Amino acid sequence: MAEDSIENLNQTEIQSNGRQWTASIAVPSSIVDNAQSPELRSYLVGQIARSLVIYNIDEIVVYDEYCIPGTPEQVLLDKRKQTMVQMVRILEYLECPQYLRRFLFPIQKHLQYAGLLNPLESQHHFKESDDTDYREGLVLNKPCKNGGSYVNIGLRYDAQIDRSLMPNVRVTVKLTRKDNPRKMKAIVVSPSEPREKLGIYWGYTIRMANSLNEVLNTCPYDGGYDLKIGTSDKGDVIDNVVRRIPKQYSHLLVVFGGLRGIEAAHESDESLSHVEDTKNLFDFYVNTCPNQGSNTIRTEEAILITLSALRKRLLNRK
Repeated sequence: MAEDSIENLNQTEIQSNGRQWTASIAVPSSIVDNAQSPELRSYLVGQIARSLVIYNIDEIVVYDEYCIPGTPEQVLLDKRKQTMVQMVRILEYLECPQYLRRFLFPIQKHLQYAGLLNPLESQHHFKESDDTDYREGLVLNKPCKNGGSYVNIGLRYDAQIDRSLMPNVRVTVKLTRKDNPRKMKAIVVSPSEPREKLGIYWGYTIRMANSLNEVLNTCPYDGGYDLKIGTSDKGDVIDNVVRRIPKQYSHLLVVFGGLRGIEAAHESDESLSHVEDTKNLFDFYVNTCPNQGSNTIRTEEAILITLSALRKRLLNRK
């Protein structure tokens, strides 16, 4: 009982301070191709989504390790690109709070088996009974007498915001008046505000990249990724280097390869041909499962293994 109290106190301490840093991972969409059936492809993506939430990952980059050339029209017809679209769609669906899904995701082939997947139980997936200042919502096509808009925030009554926005847009809101459930008021805020101010994990964003170069150098955060870690069976044993990995960073990126490894993605990317050794693309190039009993480690397994090995760099940097 005492240990539980201490743990809860420490967690409250961390959350009250907020979290300014971010953690991202990158995975190739080709890993989905290796699944034997549509059901297993969906389940694999669901496993990855669970890993993201467990370790508070803020961004996942789904990239094309083949660097498929051609016009946008030709690219969209490529089966490998369709795999990327399917993977992204399932990740988007799972990240979205349940009460908004039926409005944002019409019935579609990519989500045929999404209902079978384990729920993420993410911190921002609030239930109706949860008392919280922040919620995800959907702008409604509903007239508002005093200007502004109404937003569905998963409660019995909608909240009113002071801005007039296009309907069917997903927003993050902060409730400013909660004393009367029928007349709740809120303001629209950045999706990063709950994390930055309270330390609440607010789900992950998804980015698509056409090459390894895009993964590394097209960063949505100011200043780019200041700590890049590559994972490979050709890397340094994690136990030997983990203490050298800095605890203080602004934006961390961990890159995973597919069946052929990150080296294959590097080889396919002509824009990185000036870099001879793949390890030189990263600050650290690590092997997180040395002496493995299996001849191969699947990417979804490598994600869990690696994030577990880096846990102290992800969840508590003290």
